[in-house]
Amino acid sequence: MNGRTVPSKVTDAHLSRKAIVYLRQSTDRQVLRNTESLKLQYDLVHRAKDLGFPEVELIESDLGKSASVGAKRREGFDRLIAAVAVGEVGIVLSREVSRLSRTDKDWCRLLEVCQVFGTLIGDEEQLYDLSVADDQLILGIKGTMSVVELNVLKIRMQSGMEAKARRGELVRVLPAGYVYDKAGKVVKDPDLRVQQAIDLAFRVFRETGSIRKTFLWFRQERIELPVNRMGGGRAQVIWQLPKRSTLDWLFGNPFYAGAYFWGRHPMERVVVDGRVRKRQGRTRRPEECKVFIKGHHEGYIDWQGYQRIRAIVRDNSLGAGKGGERRGAVKKGEALLTGLLRCGRCGRQLQVRYWGSTGKAGQYYCAGDSQNEGKRCIQLSGRAVDARVCAELLEALSPLGLEGSMEAIRRLKEEGGAQKDVLDKQLQHLEWEAQRAFEQYDEVDPRNRMVASELERRWNEKLMEVQGLKGRMQELDGRSKALSPAQEREIMGLAERFDLVWESEGCPIVLKKRIMRTVIEEIVADEQEGQLVLIVHWKGGCHTKLLTPKPPPVSVMRKTKLEDRQIISEMARRYSDRQIACALNRLGRTTGAGNRWNEGRVKRARKTYGIVGQARTLIDPEILTLQQAIKRTGVGRSAFLQLIESGVLKASQVVPFAPWEIRRADLEGEPLRGILERYKETGRLAIEGYVASAQKELFAES
Repeated sequence: MNGRTVPSKVTDAHLSRKAIVYLRQSTDRQVLRNTESLKLQYDLVHRAKDLGFPEVELIESDLGKSASVGAKRREGFDRLIAAVAVGEVGIVLSREVSRLSRTDKDWCRLLEVCQVFGTLIGDEEQLYDLSVADDQLILGIKGTMSVVELNVLKIRMQSGMEAKARRGELVRVLPAGYVYDKAGKVVKDPDLRVQQAIDLAFRVFRETGSIRKTFLWFRQERIELPVNRMGGGRAQVIWQLPKRSTLDWLFGNPFYAGAYFWGRHPMERVVVDGRVRKRQGRTRRPEECKVFIKGHHEGYIDWQGYQRIRAIVRDNSLGAGKGGERRGAVKKGEALLTGLLRCGRCGRQLQVRYWGSTGKAGQYYCAGDSQNEGKRCIQLSGRAVDARVCAELLEALSPLGLEGSMEAIRRLKEEGGAQKDVLDKQLQHLEWEAQRAFEQYDEVDPRNRMVASELERRWNEKLMEVQGLKGRMQELDGRSKALSPAQEREIMGLAERFDLVWESEGCPIVLKKRIMRTVIEEIVADEQEGQLVLIVHWKGGCHTKLLTPKPPPVSVMRKTKLEDRQIISEMARRYSDRQIACALNRLGRTTGAGNRWNEGRVKRARKTYGIVGQARTLIDPEILTLQQAIKRTGVGRSAFLQLIESGVLKASQVVPFAPWEIRRADLEGEPLRGILERYKETGRLAIEGYVASAQKELFAES
């Protein structure tokens, strides 16, 4: 029976309320392409008016939204339920029952509300009154069939996709660098510029060991990478300076290692606020995917290379991962063994901190339970540990110096080669685009200036790009000059002086750290009986046990020496800090940190060790210094020193090079007074039996 011939179900009570026409399609693609179905849904507005409803409301906000379990909330459907629940709706029209809902829960809720408020439900063929048992039965069956239909369609489509995926044929959009051949197989892009650009990206990553450094390198060198963009229903290759996300995706995609995978980003259902939601689950490892085919196509790297890249990226990440602590990326800090040391007591990874006036002095330590009010396990001097491990490393690598030198020569000869190849292909492409722009300009009628001027502008832009790229290539040629025979011999000579190369300023700290991580898996460190015990686990499974004396604590190393404290204590009774510093410096003494003494450092040392002193020398009228005695008598310094050395003049010093102390009574008494007067008259010191210690006798005794 046709719905239009059963108007008896529509009463005046229904017509006094409005009609609602509910529109829905599951995806945006259906909205754009299934236009005929959408037109039939809009025609239901005329159906409602033919039934006699003066007011018709159209709900179309759910177009492009799925109604399956876990789908996003449908605002239009909620507005429909709310309108029925307040008694405003006389009939709800939808082309099919499946348009209203694909879940039993939503369908039952709609039927319950419509039954309570006497609202009719209509589709393209029938009108249903929920107060009639037969109509309730029919709607229940249709709703159940709608839910089952959706599940059947999903299972059928999922099975088809999985079967196609197991053959390695289900690929929606290929990554940049790959295309389909005529047989439908995945092959490398025949464009050599694309291939060389991707090869260059992997090569730069192997050299830098970091995605961020690779990103900065491409930005600095202004080299573009290919990216696939959808346009016109197909993927198109565009060239652009890489973004960080582009490189993250490139180095994390196993497709470039020749592996095919499907099901890496599974969807899962969760309950949020009482509603079932769909969300993307944890990204699976390629081997954990539903379909994983190694060697499916030719890769830009092999599978071992992909695993090494993922291991480097995982170690570069900060924080603890599933497998424990991570090393972090290589940085410019002075500590060479960052990320390699592990505590021999609790097994935690040692952390590093920098301190000192320059901020470069490294110290390794194990936090232990310090965060839980516990104690640190061990604390090591960065300089001592680095020096011991470096010595062992140099001993292991020195025999390989010749091979390393030859590899360095090869690298220097090839430096810029891959980059130049990429730029050369880019230049060929730009020259082709410039020629194409010229041909378009040449074909236009010159009298049509509006078109000709625009085509001329495009041609000039391409020519400017060509000239700019040629300039960059010339700059690259200037940087990568060929090695002379003398330079090659010099590099070969480095094989015998590998330790000098390691310690030279030309060997950056980042390179040293990368070498460390290349040959060392980890180092287990502990302290035993005043010694540092280091067990080096080399790559490949070998182990070496190293012992080195534990350096004293910094507080002990920087303490003022006992001899210096005694000198300061003796002199501080009378002399100023400045005179004490002069005496210490003339004695060749230094501070605990190895610095020369000055007034401020003497003052700090006195304060640290509780030595009483004064800023100025104390004046004692009965005691004269050597300078005061010279000024008082008018006799020269050398004469006084001879008198002191001969014992005629009694003088004393607290320590060598401290000021001489002469008693006033000794200076003014005999026989010194007479000796000084005769010296002033004759210019000669008459000291009986005295010979200067520094003067040689003219005649030796027989």
